[in-house]
Amino acid sequence: MINLTSCRPQKTVITLASPEKGSPPTVAVEYKDSPTDIAFINMCRVAYGNISGWQSKRRWDDGVETFTGMIEVSRSLMKGRNAAQQRDAVIAGFPSVPAWFRKLFPYSKWGAEINAKITPAFFAWLVGPMKTVEVEFERPNGDVVLQKSGVHIERCRYLAESGCVGMCVNLCREPVQAFFTEELGMPLTMEPSFEDMSCKMIFGKMPLPLEEDPVYKQACLKECSTAKLISDNTRCYKLD
Repeated sequence: MINLTSCRPQKTVITLASPEKGSPPTVAVEYKDSPTDIAFINMCRVAYGNISGWQSKRRWDDGVETFTGMIEVSRSLMKGRNAAQQRDAVIAGFPSVPAWFRKLFPYSKWGAEINAKITPAFFAWLVGPMKTVEVEFERPNGDVVLQKSGVHIERCRYLAESGCVGMCVNLCREPVQAFFTEELGMPLTMEPSFEDMSCKMIFGKMPLPLEEDPVYKQACLKECSTAKLISDNTRCYKLD
């Protein structure tokens, strides 16, 4: 039994080193886990545990411990499944959206900007500090317009702590893009940077086809525990 009343605010400071010489300086990112954050982390951890059939023995009432537990359960979920199966398993856990919702709330610039505005309030527990930003959109006639429907994630906590390209893409990016784009009718493209661990979410932008998406050419990160076992690390094998 998880006793959320015993959860106390937790503060974690993670220092991320510059990946390459000449890249931006080392940045320390502070994550503050409130009891509500810990509850959401635990919900995700339980959901992933139900899919994988395994659960970490780490504590549930400590932000640092339970987030690490969620990462461990995420790794377990990946075992024995290819990339498509991993994505489908996560998507299956999302709520089903009735067709009338998309008819009643079709895509609009206003809707994209509202999504970008509320995202930082609801998902900081998973990815850390983020803010709403302006992004450029090119119209069919070639004109470029600005709209505030982007979200800049300073350093993605899930990516930084897992150090895994496959986990980022298969268990987070692809399921979330599919849910917003296909279920909610709100196009969403997520553009992770595997150099500085940041990410940009762009509401209103259709995701690229897999064959054109540069993310699918990404090599394993040096932080990845299994990358050292691969002789040819030109592309993350977990994307297959």
